[in-house]
Amino acid sequence: MKVLIVTGMSGAGKTTAMKMLEDMGYYCIDNLPIQLIDKIVDLSNETAEMQKVALGIDVRSGNLVNISEIVNKLKAMDIQIDILFLDAEDEVLIKRFKETRRNHPLALGERIDKGIQRERKSLEFLKKHSSCIIDTSHLLTRELKSEIEKIYSNEYDYKNMFVTILSFGFKYGIPTDSDLVIDVRFLPNPYYIDDLRPKTGNDKEIQDYVMQFRESTEFLDKLEDMVRFLLPKYISEGKNQLVISIGCTGGKHRSVTLANELYNRLQGQNDFGLKIEHRDIGKDSLRGK
Repeated sequence: MKVLIVTGMSGAGKTTAMKMLEDMGYYCIDNLPIQLIDKIVDLSNETAEMQKVALGIDVRSGNLVNISEIVNKLKAMDIQIDILFLDAEDEVLIKRFKETRRNHPLALGERIDKGIQRERKSLEFLKKHSSCIIDTSHLLTRELKSEIEKIYSNEYDYKNMFVTILSFGFKYGIPTDSDLVIDVRFLPNPYYIDDLRPKTGNDKEIQDYVMQFRESTEFLDKLEDMVRFLLPKYISEGKNQLVISIGCTGGKHRSVTLANELYNRLQGQNDFGLKIEHRDIGKDSLRGK
């Protein structure tokens, strides 16, 4: 198993980093008391879903000096453990606290800079023993995300963004989580051919029918070109989920066919994950139509 201790200066982005690690498949626990770390590790060894654990530790977690002893103990158990330390310049930290109107946990009723000084002193030894230090003073959120991905996702099958291609029927409503909605009701409808009506876009007969028309292949080419243009833009902006919804009247024939075709064309890309869903493909048969 892998344990990543996420720590650093208050206001440097620890909470944001924990959310990013959670998206990367880590089981995240924030503000964990120091004395519970070994108990969490024991639990993780018994739970398949907790093989990658990120523990948020800061000055509120107890006597940080004890971390060194705990780290050595875990390493002796052949557990891979790293410490990520997030830092930022004092001026930047002060500005962030003022913008959020939060009190520094160690200010104790004094000015923010006094709390920052106390925290730096208490975390100095931990910073020296950190596996990685990221200064977030001049990083945008998406830049911090990129740094964390480069450091902690190389050994995993992690993708910057996960794309879902979703077929649906307009008569059942547009999927509420759609990012892009594509209407293919302009294509010839196999529903009006008796032999084809019971079949779906997963059947070769429907696929051959829909894709025999010039407008189908021309539209698919343009759709693929647009999606390939947009994906790197979304990834660079830090978007991690994209739902492309393709709809026809009932979500059974044309939308399923086009969704399958687009999925096949986008497969094998290294910079995003991909899956396909057909939301309404069986609803007509369930209603006896």
